[in-house]
Amino acid sequence: QERLVESGGGLVQAGDSLRLSCVTSGRTFSTMAWFRQAPGKEREFVAALIRSFTSSVYADSVKGRFTISRDNAKNTVYLQMNSLKPEDTAVYYCAADLRRYLPYTRTDEYPYWGQGTQVTVSS
Repeated sequence: QERLVESGGGLVQAGDSLRLSCVTSGRTFSTMAWFRQAPGKEREFVAALIRSFTSSVYADSVKGRFTISRDNAKNTVYLQMNSLKPEDTAVYYCAADLRRYLPYTRTDEYPYWGQGTQVTVSS
């Protein structure tokens, strides 16, 4: 059974850093992504490792501040978040797919999701 389990969220101040982790099991995925959903807003794309993890892509709002990476030995994908801003406050979700090629920014393209981890950034 496929599972994605996120961890690492918390309450931080603006300018601080956090690292989120997503441990996967049950399948060998080819695309891994992070999305986030703020209260009252739609879930939005944050970052992805695509094409069997040969390339990374980012939303403009996090480019230069967030880094997505993977540790194959630990079946874990990370999201390093630096210079956090209050507008980064959201529940962060890990998502996965078996395909190498897909519209990676679209939430409805991912069949596998984690339960989410809350990130709160105070000003």
